[in-house]
Amino acid sequence: MLEVRALETAYGASQVLFGIEFDVRAGEVVTLMGRNGMGKTTTIHSIMGLVESKAGSVKFENTELTGKPSYVVARRGLGLVPEGRQVFPNLTVRENLVATSRKSDSASQWTLERIFELFPSLAERATNMGSGLSGGEQQMLAIGRALMTNPKLLILDEATEGLAPLVRAEIWGCLENLKAEGQAILLIDKNLGALTRIGDRHYIIERGQIAWQGDSDALRADIESQQRLLGV
Repeated sequence: MLEVRALETAYGASQVLFGIEFDVRAGEVVTLMGRNGMGKTTTIHSIMGLVESKAGSVKFENTELTGKPSYVVARRGLGLVPEGRQVFPNLTVRENLVATSRKSDSASQWTLERIFELFPSLAERATNMGSGLSGGEQQMLAIGRALMTNPKLLILDEATEGLAPLVRAEIWGCLENLKAEGQAILLIDKNLGALTRIGDRHYIIERGQIAWQGDSDALRADIESQQRLLGV
């Protein structure tokens, strides 16, 4: 589904990515891990066209996305839940969701009703402004907003960062339900236990390069790499 090859990205004279390569297949949950500042968010922004890559290729369903503006990338079927949530503060919960809604050729269409079933607390706050929500509610809204685009690939940057334990558990439960429905997911987070439970394959980024890759069993067993690359 998603093919990233030899991706290089720089901010001015400062290069951040040095030949990143990975894949996401249909119906699969793939994670990107690594310590802060190693290039995870830059990788996501490069895929989404939010920053311009200097070399390499990003293909989605065999269509080249490199150099395309972000709205074109999104229309191909990539839905982003950005770091920091970035909900529209002066729109209600309902307006946040409706503003991004887009039909697709998928057999299962996301609607307001389905989002409210997934996150009942959002239904209770449907008329509340985005700025009046808690951090956990804003993250649920950001996920719901991305799902309303009916994405073929859902991308989450720091899925549960800064959230209370009960809210984190709800988010992980939501992602497990999405996986069970066949939703392809590319996921960044720091919760190793949750990531190895939900993820099919994992990539660890170190200084802008893929330093480790493998499945959950391999990552659980590789304590040395966990300590060296993740600091756990």
